[in-house]
Amino acid sequence: MTLPYYHVDAFTDRPFTGNQAAVMPLESWLADDVLQAIGEENNFAETAFYLPDESGEADYELRWFTPSVEIALCGHATLASGHIILSQDPHRDSVTFRTRKAGILTVVQDADGYSLGLPAYPPSRKERPEIIPLIGGAPVETQFHEGGYNVIRYQTADEVLALKPDFKALAALGKEQFICTAPGKDTDALSRVFVPGGGVDEDSVTGSAHAVLTPYWAKQLGRDSFTAYQASTRGGYVNCRFDDDASNPRAWLGGKCVTVVEGRFRL
Repeated sequence: MTLPYYHVDAFTDRPFTGNQAAVMPLESWLADDVLQAIGEENNFAETAFYLPDESGEADYELRWFTPSVEIALCGHATLASGHIILSQDPHRDSVTFRTRKAGILTVVQDADGYSLGLPAYPPSRKERPEIIPLIGGAPVETQFHEGGYNVIRYQTADEVLALKPDFKALAALGKEQFICTAPGKDTDALSRVFVPGGGVDEDSVTGSAHAVLTPYWAKQLGRDSFTAYQASTRGGYVNCRFDDDASNPRAWLGGKCVTVVEGRFRL
């Protein structure tokens, strides 16, 4: 068996930056252990698999696998999947994905590339003194969202850039995200994101983290839209907009994508 394979750099306008994702269209779902083995073989933060949605709720079904686990939400691999679909069909300007735990996600083509609509996850203040020695620095507050997202706020961007977390100890806490953030230097907000329990010590540009950071920084800044930079080794810029619809709050993340590799994956 051979499967289509795309290697996409998301949230960037040039190769070798942003966040890497493998995108693999399917005709039907393979066994979960096979999907997981492909994710391990690709060894990116995420491999996205999609196929036509027969339920009528969306255009496609979508799932994501890290090298070690299936996850509930991934932004950059959703953006990458939308990029592949929309770049192959000039008559489309949007695509919807039905997911198992994050609802319906949308990718819309616009003048600046794409906009990705994710559920917004506003965090709430929660003391987590046990994680501070494992991450480092002296944060001014910690917040938490029940999906497993920790927001650790620092006073300055330089403090975030200097962090050297204990990945082994953080991994023992499970698949939680540790989102370290501060006001940015050339953007409104800056972050680094660590997910060692999910098989990714430091992620490059994390869409799901910005589903949390978007409502957080919108409240801190007092406005719905702002710019963000995730300061990983590869780095990436995200335009964030909080749509505070009480019935369906959304985090809209803007960015571009670059297809780096097209090929066939052999099983």
